[in-house]
Amino acid sequence: MMPKKQQFQPNPDDRSDNVEKLQNMIEDTIQNIEKSEETLENASGEDKQQIMSKNERREEAIEGFREEIKDEYQ
Repeated sequence: MMPKKQQFQPNPDDRSDNVEKLQNMIEDTIQNIEKSEETLENASGEDKQQIMSKNERREEAIEGFREEIKDEYQ
């Protein structure tokens, strides 16, 4: 006997905690930057460049999160 085909319904769009989630993401990203800067002290050459590049992307992500927070407040 074949199982009945389930009908999937999308979850309701609940954005009530978006700002809180975004703030947590900012905090986590800042912590990652701080940890990687500690690692940076002992890194050399290509590793150092990769860490610096990743931190630049993290800074850009933080700015994006902050823009989303502004949008949520509007």
